[in-house]
Amino acid sequence: MSVQGPGRSADSPGEEPGPAGPDGGVYEWYTRGLELLKAGSAAAAVQLLARAAESEPESRSVREALARAQYGARLFEEAAANFRWIVEADPAEDYALFGLGLTLSRMGDFEAAVEHLALACAMRPENKDYSQALRHARATLASRR
Repeated sequence: MSVQGPGRSADSPGEEPGPAGPDGGVYEWYTRGLELLKAGSAAAAVQLLARAAESEPESRSVREALARAQYGARLFEEAAANFRWIVEADPAEDYALFGLGLTLSRMGDFEAAVEHLALACAMRPENKDYSQALRHARATLASRR
């Protein structure tokens, strides 16, 4: 399962150009990063989205996109840190809880994964991806006990 989503965070990245780097400004880096992520180029997306996050460190939408790209590039510790930052900023952000749970699961921390996935499921019980991830994490945890 991959961490893919519509980027539902409440804010949008600004359009101010950042420090020297890729052509364009934060908005262009963000949108090109999302395009790369959608095309399956997570590692390339990380490069642009990390630049955008450096320029707009308080943007939840940029952090979410970066975390998704980091997850896709198997940079699980970095992805967990960004998903955790979003959850700390907005504990009701179900997608970030889901992403954090998936990432912790990939890191082998199934107890913490179950906790975050259960919260995401409680917030959006109709979401089948959330419930499937929770069942998988619980089953893995139970088999390891």
